[in-house]
Amino acid sequence: MPIFATAGAKLYIGGAISLADDDLEDTDFSGETWVEIKELESLGSLGDTAQEIAFDAIGTRRTKRLKGQRSAGTMEVVCGIDYADAGQIAVHTAEKTDDNYAFRLVFDDAPEGGTASERMFAAIVGGASEQFDSANNVMKLNATLWVNSNVVRVDAAEA
Repeated sequence: MPIFATAGAKLYIGGAISLADDDLEDTDFSGETWVEIKELESLGSLGDTAQEIAFDAIGTRRTKRLKGQRSAGTMEVVCGIDYADAGQIAVHTAEKTDDNYAFRLVFDDAPEGGTASERMFAAIVGGASEQFDSANNVMKLNATLWVNSNVVRVDAAEA
């Protein structure tokens, strides 16, 4: 698979989702009703990082490191404000709750006649702030997604 641009990617929000103790799988998202969040400008980053556990071993004068808890991080999404966009309305609604919501990111990388790659995850909408800046700027919605699950990767596939 060659490299590809972020341009053309689409982000969707689903409904509230319950999290089990196990990692999510693509089947956990089947039957979800997806609403596109439109006017995307930036998608930020997404993916697991382990916390470092450091131990200073006196006898060897060496710091030893272990992997601790994993976190998929915080995804900072930036959109041009569209008051009528159902996806942006859903983000504002989700921000007012304590629930995790299903999210789906679909890339524009489908091979001819095939399917695009996707990322699916559960996140709490931790923030939905508006950014206004100066006269020659588009007003923006800055959505902060606190990812509370693993990120399910679905690779692009040939037809």
